[in-house]
Amino acid sequence: MSEGFVRCELFESFAVLTFDRPESRNAMTWKMYQELYDHCLLLNKNRSIRCVVLRGAGGEAFVAGTDIKQFQAFSTGQDGIEYERRSEEIILALETLCMPTIAVVEKWAIGGGLAIAAVCDLRIATPDARFGIPIARTLGNTLSNKNYARLIDGFGSSRVKRMLMLSELISAEEALHCGFLKELVLPDSINARVDELVQNIINNAPLSIRAGKESIHRILRSNAKDFDEDLIESCYGSKDFKAGIYGFINKIKTNWTGD
Repeated sequence: MSEGFVRCELFESFAVLTFDRPESRNAMTWKMYQELYDHCLLLNKNRSIRCVVLRGAGGEAFVAGTDIKQFQAFSTGQDGIEYERRSEEIILALETLCMPTIAVVEKWAIGGGLAIAAVCDLRIATPDARFGIPIARTLGNTLSNKNYARLIDGFGSSRVKRMLMLSELISAEEALHCGFLKELVLPDSINARVDELVQNIINNAPLSIRAGKESIHRILRSNAKDFDEDLIESCYGSKDFKAGIYGFINKIKTNWTGD
């Protein structure tokens, strides 16, 4: 299976980041996460870029989470802490890009894919898109407090609890209703709509947008809790997490024990 890559295309005033691993619904590998981080660092220095569009290759998914096979190398809760810390670095690099970001969600935005979409400034989706964090059904791990805070910002605490406790997927219509999505667009119209949104952004004053975006980021993050190592370690260091990985990869039901 390919490790995939994150492709960055630069145009006159905007850039497109494409998660390119369609055979795995664009599930993120460590290599892809690193490429996303590197692209963000370079884009943040490029003052000619006024907007960044993020989308998945193949039209079947935005990003369907982190590739679970990689977690087989984890042996202790400390591995989970290091993973979540590094993930936060990467997500923060995207969240703090000085120009607006648009996530274009076709079908699946799950787990790490939902975390990526949640830090984008605008999100549009096809009507068949689905959003979720089914970790209590699949792996038995957890998200960081900062990622939960972002999801609560976008969906509200009640919906996030449904996504977590019931492993429930939120429909595109409900995501639109609660304000997580800007709008729904049919697949054959989505490219034209992206072009319109990009043009709208680049026609506006970039310094106003940059300052406003940074101010909003500071306000929203001012109440974020400290990094929650104890909670992360309790999940990633558990027998349940190892059993969840084994069950998911081997397509057998996991017997969760709470150990």
